[in-house]
Amino acid sequence: MSMKSLGTIAAVVLLSLGLGSCATYQHYYEMTFFITSTGNGKGADFGGLEGADQHCKALANAAGLGGFRTWRAYLSASPNRSSPTVNARDRIGSGPWHNIKGVLIAANLAELHGKNNLNKQTALTEKGTIVNGRGDNPNMHDILTGSRPDGTAFSGNDDRTCRNWTSSSEGSAQVGHHDRMGLRDDVPSKSWNSSHPSRGCSPEALKESGGAGLLYCFAAN
Repeated sequence: MSMKSLGTIAAVVLLSLGLGSCATYQHYYEMTFFITSTGNGKGADFGGLEGADQHCKALANAAGLGGFRTWRAYLSASPNRSSPTVNARDRIGSGPWHNIKGVLIAANLAELHGKNNLNKQTALTEKGTIVNGRGDNPNMHDILTGSRPDGTAFSGNDDRTCRNWTSSSEGSAQVGHHDRMGLRDDVPSKSWNSSHPSRGCSPEALKESGGAGLLYCFAAN
């Protein structure tokens, strides 16, 4: 089926759901990036990368968008006996990526990991809502990534992925600040994808450092 045909079907579905105008339809159809509006209730344990992708897909489906895109969580994973290193930047396609309002986040991978347009006002959820940041109650600006600033996985023995996104107890996860704010006026504090390790992998531990088990979701196609 062609993208034009899919677009026609999407328009009919959105109109039937009361989403109405052509402008609204266009924004939903263009959306290729969002922050999850909720975690899965298990902290950083998504059952691995596939489970994290399914979480993105489920929320996109609930917003009426899942059938048109292949959604991937922006997560890296460390090598182990059964799988090689996985870099978050290699999972999400080549761009461009827009939020639900049609605002450009980044045109390509180089821009995403350079001077992008990702901030508190543009990094919206699949529902079009703003995610709490530093100064809000509760603060939820720690977004799980497990990644270095260039979107690649960490090397070495330190766990930065909560055991490759299967642990809600032991380990730690590298997080980024979607609002580009932190305790200090430095590069890590302003990093969207690599600010600091979490205090743990449980919902409570993520909350203590300013997170809620949220993910960046990108359309890979």
